[in-house]
Amino acid sequence: MNQYIIGSTIKKLREKNKLTQSELASKLSVTDKSISKWETGKGYPDITLIEDIAKIFNVSITELFSGDTVDNTNVSSNMEKIKFYVCPICGNVITSTGELAVSCHGVSLSPLECEKCDDKHSLDVSIVEDEYFVKINHEMIKKHYISFVAAVSSDKLQLVKLYPEGNAEVRFKIAGIKSIYFYCNKDGLYRYLLKKQ
Repeated sequence: MNQYIIGSTIKKLREKNKLTQSELASKLSVTDKSISKWETGKGYPDITLIEDIAKIFNVSITELFSGDTVDNTNVSSNMEKIKFYVCPICGNVITSTGELAVSCHGVSLSPLECEKCDDKHSLDVSIVEDEYFVKINHEMIKKHYISFVAAVSSDKLQLVKLYPEGNAEVRFKIAGIKSIYFYCNKDGLYRYLLKKQ
């Protein structure tokens, strides 16, 4: 916990919510001097108060610790704006179509930036009946493999998790797919735009 980040976040949220230091102190059953110490980085809240502080300001604990608060006014999302997050510890895959504060195993995650396909990360797409058959030209060994492949249309996400020693091949229902994403555990996220049929 960085006392300067959490202190400035508390101050920013307190002012946004039009609370005085005394009013916030009263809600938390602490002194206004404690609030002042937190906001100036001369101390930080007891760990038992963190959840209460997050609830008062209606933010996640991750937002409170990171200082990056999320203002998600996106009420109708478009799957084509999808963001992928991958935990470097367990490989958990998280997606969102709006702003999100994400952490897994105590690690704050940022959305992955897409790379363009290259010679080492390319794929072949063919149509078999009503499906796309996707074959990724990539080794699948324990140290270097494709972790997942996702097909995205304007209203759907189809995601298939892959594992080392398996084949880097998947099938997706065609259903308006516009992009295919795949994630290499060493080199990151790649995006392939499908040509209009």
